[in-house]
Amino acid sequence: MDALDVILSRRSIRKYTAQPVSDEVIKELLAAAMAAPSAGNEQPWHFVVIDDRGILDEIPKFHPYSRMLAEAPIAILVCGDLELQKYEGYWVQDCSAATENLLIAAQAKGLGAVWLGVYPMEDRVVGFRKLLGVPDHVIPFSLISIGYPAEQKPGADRYDNSRVRHNRWS
Repeated sequence: MDALDVILSRRSIRKYTAQPVSDEVIKELLAAAMAAPSAGNEQPWHFVVIDDRGILDEIPKFHPYSRMLAEAPIAILVCGDLELQKYEGYWVQDCSAATENLLIAAQAKGLGAVWLGVYPMEDRVVGFRKLLGVPDHVIPFSLISIGYPAEQKPGADRYDNSRVRHNRWS
């Protein structure tokens, strides 16, 4: 599958088989995430790979949209490090690009994944800080639930020409 096919076929997957995700595949996903562009090439991200069932089971207690973690073999928390940002505030865009790269890589590897928003919801940020011991200068940004898909969703054609302007708004 070429890159465009991977992007256009990617869907949010919330049901997983029991098949584990190998350390080699996890490293490939993280390499893809770290290949994302970042402001000033500062790469202000950190990643927490969560494969401990006890920890995964705690997350839905403070993140209301994370129930699929009960089936997921792993999740990856993408975090932004305020001490590593070169241009203030751009860590959000940098971590968004890393998150999307991770999602695309998961699709390319035959995995299912879904982006669970964390930042800017303070209760979720605090929940991850407490659960995982994340330091104050590092902000939990997104959580990606990952596993081999137990559901199939067809690609969706979301192109909408009414959202496209050329040169000017009007």
